[in-house]
Amino acid sequence: MRSNFIGIADVHEVPKLAVVIDVMRAFTVAAWAFASGAQRIVFAETLDSARDLKARHPDWLALQDGAPLPGFDLVNSPALLRSRDLGGRTIVQKTTAGTVGALSVADAEMVLCASFVVAEATAGFLLDQKPDEVTFVVTGDDGKAEEDLACAEYIAKRTAVPELDAAPYIERARNSTAAGKLAEGARHGYRGIHPDDVDLCLDLNRFPFVMSATRELSQMVLRPTHLDLDATPAPSP
Repeated sequence: MRSNFIGIADVHEVPKLAVVIDVMRAFTVAAWAFASGAQRIVFAETLDSARDLKARHPDWLALQDGAPLPGFDLVNSPALLRSRDLGGRTIVQKTTAGTVGALSVADAEMVLCASFVVAEATAGFLLDQKPDEVTFVVTGDDGKAEEDLACAEYIAKRTAVPELDAAPYIERARNSTAAGKLAEGARHGYRGIHPDDVDLCLDLNRFPFVMSATRELSQMVLRPTHLDLDATPAPSP
């Protein structure tokens, strides 16, 4: 399996299989939403389009980056989301990096969204699919975000190395600029950030599902697929 690592701005051709990475925090939050019972996540291109979807579907919940905004129900924080009962709900998600990255490859044959909390499931899914090539879209910092790149490289390497040590990859993410900014924001008490966010974003393999995004009419929708990780095929020699 060949792995390509690109930023959002480098998506010039439609890949066959794309894995979009946003560790801090969009696709960690998405995983927590599914673990809390959410049925699906609809990606919005803009804040206004997210508000419009919410207005047209009052039972949906809208989620965005930063401090709470009028018209939104949730913020992009795994710690602030984990206690919510989202059973059967649809979430509209708009973030500055993760959802933008997913929408940039919306025409790919297969789109997975990932972070460290679903890394093993994502690697297992790739092993099962056996693609010739995978494009990892590193969404943060114009494709240079260390936490996203570390996660992408870990998943790619995990498909070839059965007993891969995750510690160096987690440490890179913990020392990243994004982790530092989140920790600083938590210390200052900024709204939309929780002191536990960094640790939750680095909670390796917390959830046994892969997150797959597909087009449904005019929307790009993310859903979880649970895997039997004990039955994951061994990496090819």
